[in-house]
Amino acid sequence: MKYQWLLPLILTLCLSAQAELRVPAFTAYLSPNPEGAEISERSGITDWKDPTLKVEWFGELQTPGKLTAALALRLPKGESSELRFTVAGQSRAGRVVGAGNDLVSLDFGSFTIATAGYQRFTLESLNAAGQSAGDLDALILDGPAAHDAHFNLKERRNAASVHLVYPVPPGTNVQAFYCEMTGVEEPLWTYYMACGWHRGYFGMQINSPTERRIIFSVWDSGNEAVERNKVGAADRVSLVAKGEGVYSGDFGNEGTGGHSHLKFPWKTGEKQRFLVTSKPVDATHTIYAGYYFRPDKKEWMLISSWKAPKEGGYLRGLYSFSENFGGSNGHLVRKALYGNQWIQTDAGQWLELTTASFSHDPTGKADRLDRFMGVENGQFFLRHGGFVEGFTKYGEKFARPATGQSPADLPPNP
Repeated sequence: MKYQWLLPLILTLCLSAQAELRVPAFTAYLSPNPEGAEISERSGITDWKDPTLKVEWFGELQTPGKLTAALALRLPKGESSELRFTVAGQSRAGRVVGAGNDLVSLDFGSFTIATAGYQRFTLESLNAAGQSAGDLDALILDGPAAHDAHFNLKERRNAASVHLVYPVPPGTNVQAFYCEMTGVEEPLWTYYMACGWHRGYFGMQINSPTERRIIFSVWDSGNEAVERNKVGAADRVSLVAKGEGVYSGDFGNEGTGGHSHLKFPWKTGEKQRFLVTSKPVDATHTIYAGYYFRPDKKEWMLISSWKAPKEGGYLRGLYSFSENFGGSNGHLVRKALYGNQWIQTDAGQWLELTTASFSHDPTGKADRLDRFMGVENGQFFLRHGGFVEGFTKYGEKFARPATGQSPADLPPNP
């Protein structure tokens, strides 16, 4: 072939073109203050004026080798910014001059990736406090190490929600569901849910550095997903009773229904106990109640009970989950233990649940693969976030050792 010598060059150019990866700025995280700058899909990262604030991306590199990195950003014409970029223990600094509304590129040069796996990509401002580092548009990676790299490229920065699904013997009428749960990690904006069923959920939440909650909620009937004021009386759940200090109200935007919570400083590392009961009232209504064992008082308390229309049956579709409901710290690890699960039949018999299968939300399908389930110290665990290697397959089944000890000190006449 007359031009055979061109073939290797063409292949090299093609591979190089395929390897370039543009990672949007709006997928990054801010540390140590997740609200230290503005992040949006439309504008990227703006108002970054604090040199103690770091911008961090996380991605899984499949191929060791050379990696080049550049930053696309905007600065007012003639203004400059000095930034430092670090990956795999190697740092490069550079200075860029703005061009107004046009994007400019700051090239940090090449880095060596020694092993495949997740990497943290850190950007720091070397500017004076109060000086804008620029409006960040994207991190641009190239070279062999960027080929087939996996990043979350969507605006949603939450870790994937993860679930335990408990099988129940066919034909069982479940009138009570008991579960013990221990929070292991405690990032803000985490909801560890112990007792879920087809009409509601019951667990504990971290709302702020100073506020934690025990939450029990029951869904309305019907198909309204957002606004409860659109739900007619025939489809609304109604409050029957609630415990001392418990707030009750409405919720929406994830289906609609009745919400209740107790502000209570539950402790990470301390076992928490939850019980949900169901009492059919007639052929079309069931009362669902959530009971929480107060570790400070060493006694059970009613969080709330709700009368649900278009039911008349028992608990079904039993599950537990862990959720990161605030995406700005979705890079942090969340982990909880779930153990000693029992159900009570309508005949009063207690049955232990020792098997569960793993599932996750759509975010876990392709965007965030750092989601896990397993067995640890005789309990199931759920872990998500942290950008750690490996994952648990959707639908994978696990079994924990039986305790053989059904719950005995339950609330009277639940």
